[in-house]
Amino acid sequence: MTQTLTGQIVLADRLLAGTVRFDTHIREIETGGAAPDDYILPGFIDGHVHGGDGADTMDGAAAIRRLAHYHMRHGTTTILPTTITRPWEDVIAALKAVADVMQSPDPDGPRIHGAHLEGPFVSPHKLGAQPPFAIAPSPEKISEVLSLGCVRVVTLAPELEHARTAIASLAEAGVRISIGHTTADYETAVDTIATICTCGGVAGGTHLFNAMSPIEGRKPGPATALMCHDVSYAEMIFDTHHVHPASFRLASRLMRNRLLFVTDAMRGAGQPDGPSTLGGQDVMIEGGVVRLPNGSLAGSVLNLDQALRNAVTHGASLSEASRLVSGNAASYLGLTDRGAIETGKLADMVVLDRHLAIKEVWVGGRKTFARA
Repeated sequence: MTQTLTGQIVLADRLLAGTVRFDTHIREIETGGAAPDDYILPGFIDGHVHGGDGADTMDGAAAIRRLAHYHMRHGTTTILPTTITRPWEDVIAALKAVADVMQSPDPDGPRIHGAHLEGPFVSPHKLGAQPPFAIAPSPEKISEVLSLGCVRVVTLAPELEHARTAIASLAEAGVRISIGHTTADYETAVDTIATICTCGGVAGGTHLFNAMSPIEGRKPGPATALMCHDVSYAEMIFDTHHVHPASFRLASRLMRNRLLFVTDAMRGAGQPDGPSTLGGQDVMIEGGVVRLPNGSLAGSVLNLDQALRNAVTHGASLSEASRLVSGNAASYLGLTDRGAIETGKLADMVVLDRHLAIKEVWVGGRKTFARA
C-alpha cells in the first residue's frame, strides 16, 4: 500500500517542499505546494555503536535487539553492533550473536547490517577505554572472523604483526578496514591507506582524533593522513566532548562527504547518570560524559539525532548534517540502496519537527516509531 509523507524534504544539497510516496521503497517525489514545518530525512546509519538502554553487544542477541530498538527511537534505521576488546572467545560469541540477529530480523526494528569488530586488533599502547586483551590479527584469527559472514568493518592498528596480510584478506572479503587505536605515525597511515586501496579495499578511520597520535606541526599523525587522503573515510563522535567543534569544522571542510558520524554509544546511553560498565570495566556517567576511574573517556551516551543537532549548532546546514548521519556512511559501507531521499531507495526515513526532534521513524515503509 502506497503511503505519503509531506514536508521539507532534506536532499543532499538542498531542502525541497514536497511529498514522498512510498511502499517498501520510495516510489515518487512530488515537489511544490505548501508544506508543514516537518523535515523528512533519510534514516540514520550508525556504523559504530556498542550499546544503549542498559544493553551491550557483548551481552548476546537479546541485548543487541534491545540496543538496536533504543537507537532506532533516535532515528537510526541501519546499525552495526560493535564489539570491544575482550578475550577471543567472548568476541567470537558476540559476533555469532550479531549473525543470529541478522538471520532473524525484527520487522519492527532497524536493519542490522553486520558487525563492527573494534577489538581486539588494536594497539596495547592506545587502548583508550578498551580492556587489555589486544592481540595481533593473525591469519587464523582473520579466517575465523570472516567465516562468520557478519563482519562489515574491522578496526585495525596497522603497526601490529600480520596487519598487511590481514588487510589483504579483509579487503578481498569486502570488509571495510578502519585505522584506529593506533600508535602509527603519518607515514605508516598513508602507507596503510595505499595498501588498502591496492588490495581493492575501502579505508576508514575509527573515531577521528581519538585513540590515535595527535596532530603536531612536525608530526601530522594518522588523523592528517585520513583527512588529506582523497579516498579515505573517517568516523567522528560529535558529542562535543570527544571532538571540539573547531576540530569538527576542520575535518568537515577537508573531508566533506568522507566524514561520517557514529555514536560509539555504550550501555549507559539513555540511562541516568551514575555507575555503569564497558567491556567489564567500571565507568561513571556524569553530565552526559562517560569516564573510566582514571578519567579517560569511555565511549559515549550520544544518539545520532543529537549529533545532527550538534552539527547544525556548529555551522552545518541541515543537508550537510543529514549526510553526516546517513549518506556518507551509506557511501562508506557500499549501501547504495539507502542514505538519501531518492526514487528507488529503501523507504528508511526520519521525520523531524522544526526543532529537529524526532517525530517518526520509518524502516522499509513501516512506521517503527512515533512520538507520543
